[in-house]
Amino acid sequence: MRETKKQETKRIKLMKEYQRIDAMMSYEKKYSTCTYICGIDEAGRGPLAGPVAAGAVVLPKDIKLLYINDSKKLSLTRREELYTAITEQAISFSIGIVNAERIDEINILQATYEAMRMAVAGLNIVPDILLNDAVTIPGMTMPQENIIKGDTKSVSIAAASILAKVTRDHMMEAFGELYPEYGFGKHKGYGTKEHIEALCRFGPSPIHRRTFIGHFV
Repeated sequence: MRETKKQETKRIKLMKEYQRIDAMMSYEKKYSTCTYICGIDEAGRGPLAGPVAAGAVVLPKDIKLLYINDSKKLSLTRREELYTAITEQAISFSIGIVNAERIDEINILQATYEAMRMAVAGLNIVPDILLNDAVTIPGMTMPQENIIKGDTKSVSIAAASILAKVTRDHMMEAFGELYPEYGFGKHKGYGTKEHIEALCRFGPSPIHRRTFIGHFV
């Protein structure tokens, strides 16, 4: 029985998605002799409030997570679906969280590195290689590869990106209930017009990064 035009279109789209995912496995294939390949990425370097979060994920080598991508390119529904799939199927995963007070103390770059080290330390295995999104993490003993735009080039990094973003988003939604006047659940701490207006009106909350908001208050 011949397939309909709709079925053909669906089949071609699915075939292209498998090809895209296969291309995102290139770094995992490069390190195929490694037992544990760990993807690392962060969420929350730019906001005016809240923590920075880092994900560390070790995936099974035969995993096929269709539609995985840089977390910022995914819809909310897709991110949540992939978050569930990743946490259910990963060999090991961990999230490192560094709060606003610590960010102010050591600066956002060092806080990001700290969150990444925490995430790796939280794994229940020791990775053979770290695949990082655009950074080399100081103080690590295992080999690392710094991959520019790694969350679109490696499924491991993309998975870490999703875990970090979803975890941080959930935290900001909870902060939004504690401090409803700022709208954290909506903008997640980023410097939107609504957020800056609330900051100027109410002053900083306990989760604002003082080193980020100096010219607003």
